[in-house]
Amino acid sequence: MRLMVRTLRGLEDVSAREIEERGLGTVERLRHREVWFASEAPDARLLDLRTVDDVFLLAATLDGIGHTKAELERFAGPARSVPWNDLLGLRGRCGGPASATRIDVVASYLGKRNYNRYDIEDAVGLQAAEVLGLPYRSRREGRPPEGGEPFPIRVTLEGPEAALAVRLTDRPMHRRAYKQESVPGTLHPPLAAAMARLADLTPGARVLDPTCGTGTILVESQLMTPGLRLLGTDRDPAALPMAASNSAAARAPEEAPIAYAVADAGRLPLPDGAVDRVVGNPPWGLQVEPNGSLARRPKRYYGEIQRVLKPDGGLAVLLLNDPDEHVRIAESVGLRVCDSFTVSLFGTHPSVVAMRR
Repeated sequence: MRLMVRTLRGLEDVSAREIEERGLGTVERLRHREVWFASEAPDARLLDLRTVDDVFLLAATLDGIGHTKAELERFAGPARSVPWNDLLGLRGRCGGPASATRIDVVASYLGKRNYNRYDIEDAVGLQAAEVLGLPYRSRREGRPPEGGEPFPIRVTLEGPEAALAVRLTDRPMHRRAYKQESVPGTLHPPLAAAMARLADLTPGARVLDPTCGTGTILVESQLMTPGLRLLGTDRDPAALPMAASNSAAARAPEEAPIAYAVADAGRLPLPDGAVDRVVGNPPWGLQVEPNGSLARRPKRYYGEIQRVLKPDGGLAVLLLNDPDEHVRIAESVGLRVCDSFTVSLFGTHPSVVAMRR
């Protein structure tokens, strides 16, 4: 069976490695925000992928799709011939619902076309509805109703190649069930998971997020690597009860609770060399303004990270919106960059930067 995951732009390589390291399939190719892979026996373990936005069963591919409106007719044949009923059953074996009450289609494409997303959605949705005997409502009429059990079809078009796929879950996977509390600047969970992977966490490691907000990075770290010793600090005392609530909702019974404390990230209440890893999303003014000591002296943030990291093998993984400037500051206090990659996140292009002491 061929499958596809959708992810943030810039996380394609990270997600591909997660798929193969977990033994979930063999990666075949990477496209814009997509990883295509093959699996001999896909199962519910696919729903444990942390760095992806969604997982799909790849139903059909079309090549040679042009830019004129006449090309829409080319979607009709494949949309009629796809074994939608078989895919519905396979979806159930992979941990998703095995039944549906309505068709829901979402399409996206790169570049300019003489047709729009709704034209693509209708070309596929009307045919799938006929095969499955289920109602389809066009999104050009507004969002479909929330009730019932959707059969979610995704159509992506990059260059001349289109993919038709079926999402495994009703609810997008990046909308984590544990994340009931949020604040401005909260991190996209798959990106938090990607940062945790880059941090190379191992059981027993002491991990700090010095600007933890509602705890997304720490929760994703715990879900990916059992047995961590986790601490989140934040200057805003109102954020920490929300972080505790989110982490309690996600924590397995055998895991220790994540510890939280009110603290200024420029004056961390920790001894030198106290932590193995720092993973964080510092507030440098994009969505959240720096405050406390960081508002006056951003260098203190990097100085404190350098101080609390373990001298041998300590590693920090940070999300930076102005990486050149902030790497320069970090290097001035003794941190050195060992890895980085850029992502697209809601119209911005921050970098995930790994630094060693």
